[in-house]
Amino acid sequence: MHKTLIPAIALASAALFWQGLPAQNINMETDYASWPAYTGADLELLVDADATHFTLWSPRATAVKLNIYDNDTTATPAETVAMRRGKDGTWTAKLPGQLYGKYYTFTVTAGGRTLAETPGVWAKAVGVNGQRAAIIDLDATNPDGWDADRGPVLKNITDAVIYEMHHRDFSVHPTSGIANKGKFLALTEQGTTNTTGEATGIDHLRELGVTHVHILPSFDYNSVDESRPDSAQYNWGYDPLNYNAPEGSYSTDAADPAARVREMKQMIQALHQAGIGVVMDVVYNHTAQNDDSNFSLTAPGYYYRHRPDGSYSDASGCGNETASERQQMRDFIVNSVKYWAKEYHVDGFRFDLMAIHDIETMNQVAAELRAINPSIIIYGEGWTAGDSPLPIEERALKENVDKMEGIAVFSDDIRDAVKGHYSNEADRGFATGKPGNEETVKIGIVGSTAHPQVDYSKGNNSKFPYAGSPTEIINYVSCHDDLTLTDKLAKSMPGSTEADRQRAARLAQTIVFTSQGTPFMFAGEEVFRDKKGVHNSYKSPDSINAIDWTLKHDNAEQFAYYRELIKLRKAHPAFRMTNAKDVAKHIVFDNISSPNVISYSIKDHANGDVWREIKIVFNGSDIPFVARVPRGDWKVIARNGKINADGMGSSRGGSVVVEPTSALILAREK
Repeated sequence: MHKTLIPAIALASAALFWQGLPAQNINMETDYASWPAYTGADLELLVDADATHFTLWSPRATAVKLNIYDNDTTATPAETVAMRRGKDGTWTAKLPGQLYGKYYTFTVTAGGRTLAETPGVWAKAVGVNGQRAAIIDLDATNPDGWDADRGPVLKNITDAVIYEMHHRDFSVHPTSGIANKGKFLALTEQGTTNTTGEATGIDHLRELGVTHVHILPSFDYNSVDESRPDSAQYNWGYDPLNYNAPEGSYSTDAADPAARVREMKQMIQALHQAGIGVVMDVVYNHTAQNDDSNFSLTAPGYYYRHRPDGSYSDASGCGNETASERQQMRDFIVNSVKYWAKEYHVDGFRFDLMAIHDIETMNQVAAELRAINPSIIIYGEGWTAGDSPLPIEERALKENVDKMEGIAVFSDDIRDAVKGHYSNEADRGFATGKPGNEETVKIGIVGSTAHPQVDYSKGNNSKFPYAGSPTEIINYVSCHDDLTLTDKLAKSMPGSTEADRQRAARLAQTIVFTSQGTPFMFAGEEVFRDKKGVHNSYKSPDSINAIDWTLKHDNAEQFAYYRELIKLRKAHPAFRMTNAKDVAKHIVFDNISSPNVISYSIKDHANGDVWREIKIVFNGSDIPFVARVPRGDWKVIARNGKINADGMGSSRGGSVVVEPTSALILAREK
């Protein structure tokens, strides 16, 4: 299979929200390059001291009405205003006074049809279920001290340790000790504990040592009914509705448009005060609806790619794909992320199915965001879920990552080689005893960069060094998609004990966290959480998705291992090189013929590390391996399923036994 075409069943982060065939396409024409673009910063609402201004971009409309509502529930607008043609394809209206507390929609007539009402594409506050845009004073939503709020400062993305989490998973379980379960405010609570006294919530994150939380989509999405906040509903949120307003179900009051804005800011501020940055998962590649999307209801056809027969192209596997190469869509993506970075102080963005977007758009995203915050991090999935009209050479694919400045992609190389292929639950990987993955694991170790001792022709996925720098690679073995690492190990290691599987998990994550690139982990795996074997839990109930925090007590040694592993990486820049030449120079692999064993050294104070040499041996086999270590004064950092970043004994080198399914890490300063 071509690695840019991943089955949609395996990409639930983009996936499976469609109950039937796409609606009839209302595409009006194909010469979209001739449409005028608007570069003003006032789409679609601007409130000044004297008036409220509305500007809608809809070049092919023949008429546009502005509907003003007194609240979010009345069926009839309090006022309807005919908008006037403006410049560059816009329609404008100006109403006296600051209309705070009011709601609005637009009704567009185009192609001989009057379309359904829409809040537009730029709504920054919305009512229940996002059907009407709300007019609020954004400054009034800022928490105390917001002007001084800052996220963590990073020199390089490789200094980050990313923790992917869903708001509900993280806090909703009865054992979490958190009051605001499933809400933004869950991450503002301090001093929360599970039933046996271990820290949960934000204190757990601080104790673990991660630098960033990656929050699953937190913009207003389509699948959860916000009018029923107490009903059992769940979704990951990869079905976008309003891209620039927070999701109401994560607010304590979805009926208050300002509450969701204020509470998301409070969450981000609390994480920043804990020294933790916030990465926002963004899904600009497709919309939840086709003809009824806000894009289609404002500028029919323009924002999407189409097949020759006029139907929606579907590289997302979700019924449509957006056209980032068109100027107004590109500007929308760029200005949307800039808005989240400025208004909400978001510290990074993860792009869902990033390869649906074009390289030029992604480069503009990176340049504009870094002008706002030099420490911002940007990464994404370097693949699509289906084919696209966008030429392959223009796509933001993992194979094209070196054409994108300051952007990283997920490494499916290290993921599949370490734990076994994602699509085959029974398949084992290096960490679970399957031989033949050694060279692909080495590709992961060097961050997919060129290395004289790595033979890419033997790689399982990639056949050439596609990354120009380790800063372009995100290393992981699991995420919200597909089986958790815990479930994957249970499925692929039948007959094993839980202790065996935890040992394999430690080896797998040790490979990830000591490899060049940026480590990424899925929430709860540090306490060995599972999802009861469900591959695609995007709408599964809490009984599947929620993290049971009693596991932190039951699996205390597993948590301690993760904590020390993160501490080790953060303390030693040798694991965080940023230059491919340095990787090729300082990493030296040993010539090992034993299957499921990799042995190498990081030499000569790599990247300014205080340690002159770090010896690392991974033994994924079920028998001991005798490593040949140069004689000297070595500090033992990890051995036989245990780790201590400060050391746990000494070794004189020579013949050192590396126990089955474990990592050996030794270090010396002289």
